[in-house]
Formats: sequence, C-alpha cells, structure tokens
Amino acid sequence: MSNRVTEAEKIVSTQAPTGERSEPDLLAVGPQGDGFWNQFLWLFLYAVAMAWVEAAVVLYLRTIVGQMDPYRPQPMPGPPILEKAELIREAATLVMLVSVGWLAGRSWRSRLACAVVAFGVWDIFYYVFLKVLTGWPNSCLDWDILFLLPLPWWGPVLAPVLIALLMIGGGMLVARFDSRLHPFWPSRRSLVLNLCGGLLALYVFMTDAIHALGQGSQALRNLLPVWFNWPLFLAALGLMALPVLELAWRAWRQRALGGRGILGSESRCRRPITTTATTTKPSL
Repeated sequence: MSNRVTEAEKIVSTQAPTGERSEPDLLAVGPQGDGFWNQFLWLFLYAVAMAWVEAAVVLYLRTIVGQMDPYRPQPMPGPPILEKAELIREAATLVMLVSVGWLAGRSWRSRLACAVVAFGVWDIFYYVFLKVLTGWPNSCLDWDILFLLPLPWWGPVLAPVLIALLMIGGGMLVARFDSRLHPFWPSRRSLVLNLCGGLLALYVFMTDAIHALGQGSQALRNLLPVWFNWPLFLAALGLMALPVLELAWRAWRQRALGGRGILGSESRCRRPITTTATTTKPSL
C-alpha cells in the first residue's frame, strides 16, 4: 500500500462570478462623468447652431414677404413654392434632430432623450437668435405660428418655451442616468399622463385651425387667433411635467441613499478576489 500525497493546489480566480459582468462592462454601459458632459456639449452646440440657421432662414423668408411679425393674415404669403419648401424644411428639421439624438445616445431611451434635449435647446435659441436678427418677438406673449404640420399651430412664444424647458430637463435626466443594465425611464402611468398632456397642448395650439378646417384652405391661411386658452394649456403643461418630476425625484433619492442603479455601478463592479483552495487527500 503506498501513500501518495499531492500538494494542495490553490487556484486564485480574478474573474467575476458566472452570469455577472466585469468592471469594464458595467462602467461602459452609459455616459458617465466627463464623458457625459463632453457628449452633451457637442449636442448643445449642434442644437444652437441649428437654431441660428433656422432663425436666418426665417429672416430671409420674412424679408422676401415683407413682414417680420408673423401675427398677420397669411403668415406665409407669396408663391406656393415657398409654402411647400417651408413644410419640407420643418420635416427635415425634425429628421435632423432625431438623427443627432440617435447618434448621441447608447440605448433607445438615451437616444430619444438626446433628441428631446436637442429639440428643446433648438427651440429656445431659435427665439433668442430671431430677436437678435429681427428685433422680434417684442415680448414672450407675442403670437407666433409655431408649426404648419399637419395644421397651423398658433400660440404665444412663452408656451413652446415652457415645453422646451421640460424637454431639456427630462431629456438630460434620462441621458445622464440611463444604462442598459439599469434603465432610467418614467413609469407607464407618468408616460400615459404625459401623452395626454401633449395631445391637450396640441389641441390648444390648433383649436382655431381645427374650427376653420371645414371652411377650406383659404380660411386656414387667413386664420388669426385672438385668444389663447392659458388655463387648459397650463393643465396640459402640468401633465407633461409629471415624468420630469418623477425622474428628478428618483435621481435625488438615489443620491440620498448612497447611489443605486447607474449611480452605484462603480461600487457594484468592485468585487473581491475569490480564492478557492483545493486539497487532494492522500490515497491509500
């Protein structure tokens, strides 16, 4: 009978447990720290540059038609080709904003959020640059024809600016904290209420156009609203603000609790080294 004693083998494993991601994977799932702010800076510059181009184009169009204040009958007088070009330009602007958001984000949520941020920044700086170039608007309560698709939208300048501020706030929260492993997105209830608020705001903007729709295209061109339904619009704005408030509360709570989800990804990925000692018993 012989005894053979095999020396104990110590196997040191530095890999994460099966089914869990390693540290680089966890840290690379979303824009973090300086990377996020660098990304946002370029998105911001793109939207501001687009706002200047938009304001310049509107300056050219209003110079051609001879009126800087859009609050007049037929805000787009002139050859029909101008109206068609304007409709296509508005659609092209939306495509550009969605495209830059898609390129800037990593998940579908952050891509949508970046597009929303770009839209909000573009909308606000459009009015800033229009004031610089033309002297209009005279105040935030001046009427403007906001959009032409699918019907003319009319409202005071302040109304779209308030919506744009909500878009920037909510979009930045999602773009900052969302990741593939830890989704940061409003609840379904908040999204449904937000959608209801958006549809209600669209109704307020297009109320006069909807009423004039049965009177023909000429009635739409000559449309000139005289009253804006602020109570209904503020109710719509409150509904649209719910997802933003929910996201802000969740972000604050995560920080207050010491970091969870994407805020706590760094602490989650630092796992201790696992040491496994295997000893082979003497065989008889």
